[in-house]
Amino acid sequence: ACCLNMCGAVHCSDIAILGYHRKPPMLDHEYLDKVCEIPLAVAACPTAAIKPAKVQLANGKEVKSVDVKNERCMY
Repeated sequence: ACCLNMCGAVHCSDIAILGYHRKPPMLDHEYLDKVCEIPLAVAACPTAAIKPAKVQLANGKEVKSVDVKNERCMY
């Protein structure tokens, strides 16, 4: 999962509190699609703050990533 707390799926973890978010997540677009299943991250967000996006990197390459609506994020 991309999120430390997996949006309430604590039953999947052995530790009760994995992380405490104080700010919306910072995104590293270059590596996001390699470490995270983007459709699952979008579907798992309870406030619909995450949406899929295509981002152009500094080297001109376009990659699949996500966009976070900070005003909708519950953290």
